[in-house]
Amino acid sequence: MQFQGQLPLKCASIQSEGRPEEIEIMSIKVTLTRPTRRMQAAMLATIGRRFPVKVWKPGPPFETLIHTILSQNTNDRNSDAAMRKLRMRYKITPAVLAKANVADLIPCIRSAGLYRSKGPRIKEVSRIIQEEYGGRLAPILDLPYAKAKESLMTLPGVGPKTADILLAFCAEHPVIPVDTHVTRVTKRLGIAPKNATYEKVRTSLEALIQPKRRIPLHLSIIAFGREICRAPRPRCPNCPVNRTCPSSTV
Repeated sequence: MQFQGQLPLKCASIQSEGRPEEIEIMSIKVTLTRPTRRMQAAMLATIGRRFPVKVWKPGPPFETLIHTILSQNTNDRNSDAAMRKLRMRYKITPAVLAKANVADLIPCIRSAGLYRSKGPRIKEVSRIIQEEYGGRLAPILDLPYAKAKESLMTLPGVGPKTADILLAFCAEHPVIPVDTHVTRVTKRLGIAPKNATYEKVRTSLEALIQPKRRIPLHLSIIAFGREICRAPRPRCPNCPVNRTCPSSTV
């Protein structure tokens, strides 16, 4: 991002009828550029220090998959409530959920929203995992990252973010899942262009972060996005990187 323009400097140095008048004495050309990679890495490090988040321990991979599907297009409170209610009614295994009636699933997951879509997806993804993978996700998660992600994304309700969550937290691949907060923060910091795709945002971030720091920093960026770098009204005056962020309003 660049801005070029003439900034006039004025000086009250001439008296006219007893009143000072401002005259333009010179102009300078100012160019604001995107932060360097070192500055971008420094901003991310600051966010990591100021917004530390404990890395959560995942449950069984299939449970993580179902919980992640429920979390799509809603907040943690709603998806957590839906998962708790689902557990009260069913054992969370592919064999059990594949046989569940969608009409019975829907009341359990209603709080997560989009339940008319999520219910059939949960049943179908359970059926596929049970029939084609012996009821286990390990045959997919044990594959190299690119192949595992490709295989996961053939499953109903699994897009790149859901696949990366499973691969990051259940298979310990050093990958950064990209949600709406990560996307917004990355673009505002100038790390990725405004029209960047999911993969462009992910690879741009990963290029700046050591593999062992990617998952913790992923969580810190989400916390920062929720508290400071909000979607409609970012709190730029309270931002710890507002001096170097190209989107800062301060």
